[in-house]
Amino acid sequence: MLTLAILGFLYDQPLHGYELKSRITGLTGHVRPVSDGALYPAITRLEKGGLLHRRTEPGSGAAPRQTLELTEAGRVELLRRLADPEQGEITDQIRFFALAAFLHQLADPPRQAAVLRRRLAFLEAPSSFFYDGDGRPVTAEREPNPFRRGMLLVARASGAAERAWLTETLAALEDPAAG
Repeated sequence: MLTLAILGFLYDQPLHGYELKSRITGLTGHVRPVSDGALYPAITRLEKGGLLHRRTEPGSGAAPRQTLELTEAGRVELLRRLADPEQGEITDQIRFFALAAFLHQLADPPRQAAVLRRRLAFLEAPSSFFYDGDGRPVTAEREPNPFRRGMLLVARASGAAERAWLTETLAALEDPAAG
């Protein structure tokens, strides 16, 4: 997710490391905070891989600032990752939302739709946080624990909202006149 976010935010414009970290933090929030110990090694790895370039500019004070920008290889890599996301980027909600934040960069509606169809198929598969002794998913109606019941109710509501958004967005992608 961190690599995807770095490539995604740098796709539009070069950024300083601090600005990049602020945008990634805004995207992932308190759920998955980004530390300097994770961000800067990832930037170095992408730079060594030829996906981004770092240039030094004068800072507002005495210290120079590092500006990061994507190379053409970095742009190609972002588009590849958007078109063919890993399964974890489809099944993990936070990772999927990071993917969705940049999916507009993939300027091919059928390929965008293919990614959204994968997420929708995942959401439509029966699942639960909890299973009974026979391996069946426990529903909120059958859950006696009020805290677990709450988790199941919230998950059901957010899943329904996400499925509705996916269905609406797929219809718009597949028939632009309808969108």
